[in-house]
Amino acid sequence: MEKEERYKELIQQAAALFSEEDDLIARMANLSALLYMHLPHVNWAGFYRNIHDKLILGPFQGKPACNPILFGKGVCGTCAITKKVQCVQNVHEFPGHIACDADSKSEIVLPIIEKDTLLGVLDIDSDRYGNFDETDIIYLTQLLDIIFHHNTCENK
Repeated sequence: MEKEERYKELIQQAAALFSEEDDLIARMANLSALLYMHLPHVNWAGFYRNIHDKLILGPFQGKPACNPILFGKGVCGTCAITKKVQCVQNVHEFPGHIACDADSKSEIVLPIIEKDTLLGVLDIDSDRYGNFDETDIIYLTQLLDIIFHHNTCENK
């Protein structure tokens, strides 16, 4: 299955799964599971929440994770401080990379922002170099809109 098709299915599943669920933590937990199960070569998928200007581990799937992460440190902390997507093709070349899992080779981190305030980040690691690209950014952004802003694919 091609990447776009996989994401379109994930968006439909997420919209259906979250249509009756108002609890944000439950939504984050289920999205972590969906991403971990359905995206190829993903070895960690989850959330860090912004609590007092530190990233604190939230719902995730994968091996135990580093916690807390300071703003500006590693890929997640860089995303938090810049409020910009970080799509890293080789984490070993990223200055200050925090190696929670030695098997991780590429990573994508998206900021979760509401009214200019960083709520947290979505972090996904892969055991393959170059596993993430612009397609991931587009569809992961749509998935975040579904769980954080209650948008459905029909609202897009």
